[in-house]
Amino acid sequence: MAFWLLKSEPETYGWHDLLAEGRTEWTGVRNAAAALHLKAMQVGDRAFFYHSGKPKEIVGTVEVTRTAQQDGDEARWVSVEIAPLGALERPVTLAAIKADPALAGMELLRQSRLSVSPVREAEWDAILRAGTPPL
Repeated sequence: MAFWLLKSEPETYGWHDLLAEGRTEWTGVRNAAAALHLKAMQVGDRAFFYHSGKPKEIVGTVEVTRTAQQDGDEARWVSVEIAPLGALERPVTLAAIKADPALAGMELLRQSRLSVSPVREAEWDAILRAGTPPL
């Protein structure tokens, strides 16, 4: 299983929209690097759902339910289908990610404009811990 981060403007398509629909086609990605990441996704891969508006934060997790298919007229652009797994108990803000030394190498920080990026397993685990309040 691989891990990813998917960005969306909450005013355009937010976490609550995904919850209401139950699944969605992740379309409209028009960046070559991000499209390559979509093409690499496999059924069962997990991704963080990141609100890229205000506030900038990871709000939930999703699962890839169908691999890449062509999105539009050009073969280089693809989409995948995703379904929500669950909301984080506490959203993890961009400021919190930047402040955590364990997350300093995240692609989100290195290539901040990329709408689809890989997440390393250790980063995935660190964000899940940050999104779960201590008992």
